[in-house]
Amino acid sequence: MKKVISTLGAPQAIGAYSQAIRANGFLFVSGQIPLDPVTGDLAYGGVSVQAHQILANIKSILSAESLSFADVVKSTIFLANMDDFKTVNDIYAQYFKEAPPARSCVQAARLPRGAELEIEIIAAYPS
Repeated sequence: MKKVISTLGAPQAIGAYSQAIRANGFLFVSGQIPLDPVTGDLAYGGVSVQAHQILANIKSILSAESLSFADVVKSTIFLANMDDFKTVNDIYAQYFKEAPPARSCVQAARLPRGAELEIEIIAAYPS
């Protein structure tokens, strides 16, 4: 059985998808781009600002389910420019301090709304 998860602390879906789905002991969070959850506007100011906005949005979704970054078991980062890898990796490491999740990072030809990056995660509920 699956349950749709939604919080006002993160941007509402801009397409035919859910912010997150709870199923079989896992939380599957849709790819997050750097949208301000209040205005719906893209965060501007470079990849650093966008990375922090995305991770704040993910934190809100995790918090809605009483989870944290420590519960994340897998993440995927999509970069518009692989030259931003080090910057994004350094910011990412601030949020995943101990036992970071498995991760993939790929360069994408184009991301929604002209975002410089997108991050999706899978978290496990404590047993």
